[in-house]
Amino acid sequence: MVSGTAFPHVGVMTKLPWQLASGATIHVMDRWDAGTLLGLIDRHRLPTVNGVAAQVALLLRHPDFDDHDLGSVRAVVVGGGPSPPALVAEARQRFDAPYSIRYSSTESGGIGLGTALDADDEEALHTVGRPRTGVEAEVRDDDGRPVPDGEVGELWLRTPSVMSGYWGDPIGTATALVDGWLRTGDLAHRDSAGYYRLAGRVREMFIRGGYNVYPLEVEAVLGTHPGVEQVAVIPRPDPVLGETGVAVVVPWDPDAPPTLEDLVSHGRADLASYKLPEALRIVDHLPLNAGDKLGRQTLAAEEARR
Repeated sequence: MVSGTAFPHVGVMTKLPWQLASGATIHVMDRWDAGTLLGLIDRHRLPTVNGVAAQVALLLRHPDFDDHDLGSVRAVVVGGGPSPPALVAEARQRFDAPYSIRYSSTESGGIGLGTALDADDEEALHTVGRPRTGVEAEVRDDDGRPVPDGEVGELWLRTPSVMSGYWGDPIGTATALVDGWLRTGDLAHRDSAGYYRLAGRVREMFIRGGYNVYPLEVEAVLGTHPGVEQVAVIPRPDPVLGETGVAVVVPWDPDAPPTLEDLVSHGRADLASYKLPEALRIVDHLPLNAGDKLGRQTLAAEEARR
């Protein structure tokens, strides 16, 4: 196996002991590099590709991808946040292996929800799966009461490895831990089949004309447009509506990017009109933060300066 994240990351700390106990060989790179990892998979016949969605995207975009024998890969396992549906579909096809999304956090002890290795397209592309063994999950409102399926609320988890608390921060601990449950700070809803679908962070939600807009929900729909490789939805201050949505898009074809009208037309069947973007920015890439997650704060700061 390859350690796809830094050693202090919960994804390493919670899994390294059982990986070593099972007799696995761990390959550690001085610095993560897509070309180096492809070579390691080929040379050592590694069975699993693990990391975050951005790393999988870099592997697929590497010019030497098709020159390597990657037939040993039996699973692509990704954490650190949701994966764009187009990325999941492409990775499953090009690696010829299942793609499992694992949702958890440092506070939950690195365990939470996950999509099955034999998941169908709906589960694999559009959800973060169901609670894993020993984990309970609920979607609750601002008062801590469970909400009906289909309604967005905050995702709460109860895991056997939940943190004891934040060091030196009793107030933060009391806010995050309630009667053994962890308030994740993530917005989600559970569908009729029992799968959980993320809708963004509590702090990422913005309000357009009095209506709540959840960026991940909008991104999940816009990301299925055939001209969209990656997309982020961020708020733009508006003197009348308070905030409106801006779609920041990395197109598959830079010479023929989708238009705002294309995206609105594509999203209208699945999204209420107030959730549709009212502006479009075409970019070469989306910024990442230090944890290789989407740099929403960077995008928001750029938008505020425009």
